Amino acid sequence: MTTATGILVLLAAAAVTAVLIVLLQPVLQRYALARPNARSSHSTPTPQGGGIAVMLAAIAALAGVALLAPNTLTEPWRLAIVFAAAGALAIVGATDDIRPLEAWPRLALQAIAVVVVLALALPADLRVLPMLPWWVERVLMTIAVLWLVNLVNFMDGIDWMTVAEVVPVTAALAYFGWRGALPADATTVAVVLCGAMLGFAPFNKPVAQLFLGDVGSLPIGLLLGWLLVRLAENHLAAAVLLPLYYVADATITLLRRLVRGDNITQAHRSHYYQQAVDHGMSVYAVIGGIFTTNVALAVLASATLTTPPSLQVVALLCGAGVVTVLLLRFSRAKRR
Repeated sequence: MTTATGILVLLAAAAVTAVLIVLLQPVLQRYALARPNARSSHSTPTPQGGGIAVMLAAIAALAGVALLAPNTLTEPWRLAIVFAAAGALAIVGATDDIRPLEAWPRLALQAIAVVVVLALALPADLRVLPMLPWWVERVLMTIAVLWLVNLVNFMDGIDWMTVAEVVPVTAALAYFGWRGALPADATTVAVVLCGAMLGFAPFNKPVAQLFLGDVGSLPIGLLLGWLLVRLAENHLAAAVLLPLYYVADATITLLRRLVRGDNITQAHRSHYYQQAVDHGMSVYAVIGGIFTTNVALAVLASATLTTPPSLQVVALLCGAGVVTVLLLRFSRAKRR
């Protein structure tokens, strides 16, 4: 995909998302209101389900590429599997948005979608950790992608949160694809997902008119997981760096709750970014810190594409340091 084509596809995905949101908002306002709960940052009922527009726009943009520039996609049948699984997760998420599902059945359905993608939509000879047996690597990969699906959902707790994560990550992935570090099909998916999230962003800006909902966060997590696996095949350090803030905040929070004996299936406001908001930091300050950190992680990830392993370790340590500084800043926010 040329740079000009990529920009056109990105803009098309953004435009389609915005149009679909305008068309869907009356329906979402009536049938998909998110009412405040223990996890919420909003105090009034707000429509959710913006993820419907994001996913439909991404699919439409991808279909447009397949029709108008078919040579861009090398294995469209694999993409069909990925998006079919993402669509199944969107249905699970939509159901959960309207009538909450029990945690374990929901997790089982997510696991099925992840297994389908890893079993059918990846090359059989793809290896990330070749020193491990193939089946051990696939088990670890399944756990990692399943965790990413859930943590994108867990972390979608304030306005612009998922935008601040997905836009820099997918933009970086698209750039890596332009540099030849990511397969063409994955690069195209990164472009359409980035564009779709940009189209959603104006409606989710603080104070949000619309939330993404589980219908969006779950399939987005799956798409990100698949993209990062494709990147990790040849650039593991970059694949670790890109989502590092999300992984750190969600994982440390989960471990702390387990240590305290909390019920980890219940809604909560224990994430570092939630603590910062509760202690008086503005949503804009929190999101600005996250976005800036993600850009810094993307720069470090880009540097690892052409550096030897020793310098990749340095980049990983720098990334861990950047994330640690942000988490400490959030945890030390003073109450007002």
